[in-house]
Amino acid sequence: MKRVLTIIIVLFGIAGAWLFFTKGGLIKDWILDIQREASLPPALSYKDAHQEIIQPASPELQRGESASPPSGGTNTGEGASENLGSQNTDIVSPPPKSLNLDVPFTSQAPFAIWDEVHNEACEEASMMMVAKYKQGVSINSPEAADQELLQIVKFENEQLGFYKDTTAQETLNIARGFYAFKKSRLIYNPSVDDIKNELAAGNPVIAPAAGRILPNPYFKSPGPLYHMLVIRGYTADGKFITNDPGTRRGEGFTYTYDSLMNAIHDWNGGDVLNGQRVIIVLD
Repeated sequence: MKRVLTIIIVLFGIAGAWLFFTKGGLIKDWILDIQREASLPPALSYKDAHQEIIQPASPELQRGESASPPSGGTNTGEGASENLGSQNTDIVSPPPKSLNLDVPFTSQAPFAIWDEVHNEACEEASMMMVAKYKQGVSINSPEAADQELLQIVKFENEQLGFYKDTTAQETLNIARGFYAFKKSRLIYNPSVDDIKNELAAGNPVIAPAAGRILPNPYFKSPGPLYHMLVIRGYTADGKFITNDPGTRRGEGFTYTYDSLMNAIHDWNGGDVLNGQRVIIVLD
């Protein structure tokens, strides 16, 4: 009997050692994900956000001047943004101390197949996540997510002649055409408060970024030269809550205000750190 018990204990020890050495990283990441999720504010659906935090703007409200491109630049041409400032019809004043919009998540590679298309699909995934939130629907499966990502890529190829590295303006134009977000706009040189105000109005924010300066430990080194992600909320201790499609662990991933704001840059052909600071609001 003692021999049998000893054998069982040894087998359990071997199994435990195997799990630790082969799955230890996954277990650790799983624990960290649970801890991170528990530390975030409660996630609000689009409907709940409008019921709980958003108030109709009064007719007397005086809006600030619209933000505009630097150096006297203007947005012109087909699909250009008519509205470059934060001009919500709903407001929250002041924004809550913390906020977390329940934006559905997908990785840009739903099946973790990082081929040429999916390595470049952060823009498409970001659009999709915001669209599903605004529509009040979830992303039901990796199959559904991947199918829609590829449909957006096809639409981009038809409309632009390419799908890789779309600028903020090009991404906005595609979102208008594919998802019918006709009131969408760009905000140039955004501040932390600009982003908070959009979130408090129920608008997740899409941010183009210099991916290699984003402090995300889950990126494969050296990280993406150009990236795009969704800002879905913020914490009381100075962090933005994001859905970062560049990793399967990107749901609710947090960046400090400074780290994300410093990384916000538009695509400009390759010198991303000198790209324009701009964010996208889909509506």
